Amino acid sequence: MIRATGSPGGWAPRRFWTHAAVQPQGGGFAILLDGRPLRTPGRALLLVPTEAFAEAVAAEWNAQGEVLDPRSMPATRLANTAIDRVAHHHDAVVETVAAYGGTDLLCYRAERPSLVARQREGWDPVLAWAARRFGAELRLAEGVMPVSQPAASLGRLRARVAAMDPFALSAFHDLVTLTGSLILALAVAEGHLAPEEGWRLSRLDEEFQAEEWGRVEEAIEMAGLRERAYLDAARLWTLLRQA
Repeated sequence: MIRATGSPGGWAPRRFWTHAAVQPQGGGFAILLDGRPLRTPGRALLLVPTEAFAEAVAAEWNAQGEVLDPRSMPATRLANTAIDRVAHHHDAVVETVAAYGGTDLLCYRAERPSLVARQREGWDPVLAWAARRFGAELRLAEGVMPVSQPAASLGRLRARVAAMDPFALSAFHDLVTLTGSLILALAVAEGHLAPEEGWRLSRLDEEFQAEEWGRVEEAIEMAGLRERAYLDAARLWTLLRQA
């Protein structure tokens, strides 16, 4: 279905359609390329749950040049992942994501008083929100020594994750893994924190170290790529919630 062409970097997929459009279908929304339905790499119909998300997928395909750039298609990539992988392994993905609650970034505090103060100021209110919102109080630890979290709290957090459909879970997975915090991801997903604030709070330790020891160009570039992926996930989560 995708044409290929030779290039200095090897095989490259080429554009084969003129226009991508959205069409309601089967309780969801399909994306049509010149009237033909788009399919996932696994050959399943690419059917998404909201029109807003479908429009984002179509916009990515319309924005492509002569040669496709998959890096510029996060909505399409998420849809493929949700349909071909997460839908078939929902429970396993839930377990992977929920496990972050047991070692949540916000629960592990530094030994340096100046950094501890920043962590307390930024992280304690989010943990307090989670305790109120989900009945999930979590214990704090100093340094890297592990701490056991209350089983009841972890169970309530897991239940929230398990209630997500494959599309929402795919976006949420990225929010969690890119920040290292189930609690921050929930705060952003529930609208308690703006995505930008969630990202800033996830970077407190790294920013403190950069102030102490200086910034490394490679680390800045990597952080920028991770931030972009995180903000894409937050944007797509929002689109998936729009009726």
